Amino acid sequence: MDLGVSAIGQGLLYGLLGVGLFLTFRILDFPDMTVEGTFPFGAAVAVSAITHGIHPLVATLMAMLAGMLAGLTTGLLSTKGHIPVLLAGILVMTGLFSINLRVMGRANLSLLNQANLFDNPFLKSLPLYVDSVVVGAVVCAIVVIALILFLNTQLGQAFIAAGDNPTMARSLGINPAHQQVLGLVLGNGLIGLSGGLIAQNNGYADVNMGIGVIVIGLAAIIIGEVVFGQLSLSQRLLATVIGSVLYRFVLLIVLKLGFDPDDLKIISAIVLAVAIMVPQIESRLRIKRVLRNGVKANG
Repeated sequence: MDLGVSAIGQGLLYGLLGVGLFLTFRILDFPDMTVEGTFPFGAAVAVSAITHGIHPLVATLMAMLAGMLAGLTTGLLSTKGHIPVLLAGILVMTGLFSINLRVMGRANLSLLNQANLFDNPFLKSLPLYVDSVVVGAVVCAIVVIALILFLNTQLGQAFIAAGDNPTMARSLGINPAHQQVLGLVLGNGLIGLSGGLIAQNNGYADVNMGIGVIVIGLAAIIIGEVVFGQLSLSQRLLATVIGSVLYRFVLLIVLKLGFDPDDLKIISAIVLAVAIMVPQIESRLRIKRVLRNGVKANG
């Protein structure tokens, strides 16, 4: 029971990562490799700030701002420096490794004997692991509602149009480059926020905690789409959060089956690959079924 509650809590906290990646991967239609540097950057900033006496809530907001700064850097390298966005993300991700070491002063930093966001008296009175569920649910609800409201504004519609059809967006007076920078700033801000919350929940930050997180984010997006099928854009944001929770349960089941925890990275990659292939397989089977029925009807 406790492991299930923990999986829900972790899924909700990582759901912010999925939602942040959704903005660039699905709406703007490009993979943002900055993610693997932004996530530990948010964690490093939050933990370092708390150890220097800053209030956990302020430290969490600082993690979000740090992520936004990383996204802005990638956006400017891509739009102003004319570096392909994939390469720009890799450059920022690589640079952030050294920055994270500078921020923390070491490879990892603990929150031992330090108050964090999860040490709230109300949260501490809850059963084991329920605190992460409450925090994750509240933050995800605020983020998803805020994004739904944003995407229904004139700026939000311009953002969607720039990702859907840049050429048409230009003809409507929309600058796709500006929207790309906006998407990277918003997306990485949420990823930095996720990193800051995960670090406080785990009790430490580590420079290597970003390795493979892009797979976690993509898995949340793809699983949500596979499970729920055709949805509106607003519904897909919620589906991404739920997909993140389902992904954690998949990992929990894998561990229950006796797999080595050291194999979780390759298992995550396999889960993502299968989730991506499922719609393609269903589409091919549907086409074959239609062709078969057509042949029978003509016969």
